[in-house]
Amino acid sequence: MVNIRLLTSILLVLIALQSHHAWSQTYGLALHGGAGYMTPESLGPEKSKAYKDALQIALEIGYSTLKKGESSETAIINVISFLEDNELFNSGRGSVLNAEGQVEMDASIMLGKDLSAGAVAGVTTTKHPIKAAALVMNESKHVMMAGDGAEKFSKQNKLEMEEPSYFITDEKRESLKKMQERNSQELDKDQYKGGKGPSDVLNSKFGTVGVVALDKDGNLASGTSTGGMSNKMYNRIGDSPVIGAGTYADNATCAVSCTGHGEYFIRLAVAHEVSALMKHREWDVDKAASHVIHVELENLGGKGGLIALDRRGNVSAPFNTPGMFRGWKLSDGREEVKMFKD
Repeated sequence: MVNIRLLTSILLVLIALQSHHAWSQTYGLALHGGAGYMTPESLGPEKSKAYKDALQIALEIGYSTLKKGESSETAIINVISFLEDNELFNSGRGSVLNAEGQVEMDASIMLGKDLSAGAVAGVTTTKHPIKAAALVMNESKHVMMAGDGAEKFSKQNKLEMEEPSYFITDEKRESLKKMQERNSQELDKDQYKGGKGPSDVLNSKFGTVGVVALDKDGNLASGTSTGGMSNKMYNRIGDSPVIGAGTYADNATCAVSCTGHGEYFIRLAVAHEVSALMKHREWDVDKAASHVIHVELENLGGKGGLIALDRRGNVSAPFNTPGMFRGWKLSDGREEVKMFKD
């Protein structure tokens, strides 16, 4: 006689193994290249294509890293290093300039498997700030280093360094000049409130690049890198290097990278808030991310967006500005590159 209880137990074990196998084979990444007031009309077809091509290359770099079985941490570093070298984005070379005409860069990285994190702020000669952030995480007892100390640590550990002039481009120098000529402090206040101003101000994007990744071992990671806000005061630091504000990752919930007006993201601890809503209210990643951007952030008057990826490969990319450069590629075939509202 057939032992029904034994057969049922075997069937349940097979289902569990199959489910685990399917989940463990899900891997991929999502990225953003900044949110802001860009539109198809303001960018034009040529520049739109340049951004889209760059995002596509970045996705391929990260996806190929993960496909080879390398870690989500490695994928984060590889993709953001590429974006930091691309003058189209406000990170690394091509970063916006502060009020004194200099580049000050911030970056952070976090691992979901053990909540390890590292960040640097206000660096001026480290070629790849994301590598410096990873160095702080892996080779120090600290989470964040800033300014001269962060630069010294980078040099001691033989990271690539450049002269400050390397990071400055003619386009960003001209943008700063125009902004200062228009008394940009008042225009910036209007911009962040959704107000009106000259088209090139309203069409500008907030400066950040970010990546969230899930590797074949089921580990999440997140990284963010930025040149900050154009015409910012000296030594101003936004949300990008602040763990919990601009970057967060936890295998139990999700990985998040933010882009927008950092002062608001810091006050709301936006990246961690998404994770907290998933953990404590048991919301899915899209519901949590959308609530934070479209309710909490908007209620405070903040502008921007985020990308989030959960441990099953579900992606969310909400934003409350006209555009956000974003894309994702996952092993189940989902792939997308977008720049404006759907």
